[in-house]
Amino acid sequence: MSGPAGSGDEVAVAIADDGWLSAVPDAAALCARAARAALRQAGEAGEVSIVLADDGRVAELNARYRGKEGATNVLAFPMADAGAAAAGAPRLLGDVVLARETVVREARAQAKDVADHMAHLVAHGVLHLVGHDHHASAAAEAMEALETAALASLGIADPYRLPRDVA
Repeated sequence: MSGPAGSGDEVAVAIADDGWLSAVPDAAALCARAARAALRQAGEAGEVSIVLADDGRVAELNARYRGKEGATNVLAFPMADAGAAAAGAPRLLGDVVLARETVVREARAQAKDVADHMAHLVAHGVLHLVGHDHHASAAAEAMEALETAALASLGIADPYRLPRDVA
């Protein structure tokens, strides 16, 4: 951990697909709040870049860096030496990229608000940047608890509880 959570947190949000402006009008501000909430819950601090892209761009990145075809909802690209910041320099954590069409489609299929789903995926991606994973059951539970707490701090319901009419 590099300093108290909340100190030195910088979040840059780039809207690379204008469709986000219709899907979530306050997308940039909500992404920044979700990223900071995730960092607080994880007890981490640093700089994060978030890119709100379209499915095409995310599919390109997914193919290039993961060898997988098609878009996914969120990609996280942690900095290789995130812990090696010089004294006084910001700790660069990495980049989180979201695919608009996929995020909107998933939110609708799960009967969730698009903005809430976007915030969840930002928190999820940021937690990946600081080393959290969900491949093993215990790690997945710990990561989900951090996501749920981060979202609750923003007034967003637990994303892992399905609405009664969907369950």
